[in-house]
Amino acid sequence: MERRGLDADGYVDREGSLGRVQAEFRALVAAARARIAEAYGPRLHSAYLYGSVPRGTARPGRSGLDLLLVLHREPAGEDRDTAEVLARGLDEDFPEVDGVGILLHAKDTVLGDEQRYDAGWFLACLCTPLLGADLAEHLPRYRPDSRLARETNGDLSLLLPRWRAAVRDAAPEEYRGLSRAFARRLVRTGFTLVMPLWGGWTSDLTESAEIFGRYYPGRASQMRAAAAVALEPVGDPEVLRGYTEDLGPWLAAEYAARHGVKTSRTGLP
Repeated sequence: MERRGLDADGYVDREGSLGRVQAEFRALVAAARARIAEAYGPRLHSAYLYGSVPRGTARPGRSGLDLLLVLHREPAGEDRDTAEVLARGLDEDFPEVDGVGILLHAKDTVLGDEQRYDAGWFLACLCTPLLGADLAEHLPRYRPDSRLARETNGDLSLLLPRWRAAVRDAAPEEYRGLSRAFARRLVRTGFTLVMPLWGGWTSDLTESAEIFGRYYPGRASQMRAAAAVALEPVGDPEVLRGYTEDLGPWLAAEYAARHGVKTSRTGLP
């Protein structure tokens, strides 16, 4: 069986490293490290990069910078305001990236039993340490099994009502951002639906769509199109409606039948 993204014992390998950051993004990463430390000070436990920048696959001017900040306590309004200002400043100062996203979690949330196979797995396997002590040392190793599938992406049915409301309330200039966010989530969910069958891990969206299509050929073209939108977002509201009324509901139902539905979690947005 083809297996990728796993170590010799069959556990998901941690992807990304600071050594893979391309030359075009090194000044941005250095600035992010310095600004995070200054902005959060003793409130910060640790900071991490994730996404295409630490994987070394970012595209100058088109990829975003994704950051996870773990605080010693539950994030408050002040912490979220700081993150918004920090993200906006980095985005404005560095044209190399198209947007900066910052996730905020509390240390106890990431390490807690409730999030062991969601936020904990995300940090341990998909995040690259940038600042502070690496919490991955306190987390288990993970296999690409049905439990991981359910606990990571088994909440699509819970997201769809929020997606519909977001489309209904969005201004036309917001459609591109929504199309990228929805498409990314759908492709990742499509991949984790079949992940236990494939027996490996990948974060590459194009590859994820292709792997999904091997098991669901009738939906393969839709998933490939979603992967393309995830990389090149569009402002077409019909694309958004296709996600919320066709591909999304079908995928949520299939996911529930195969892996079950993850319940709502505390401590996460």
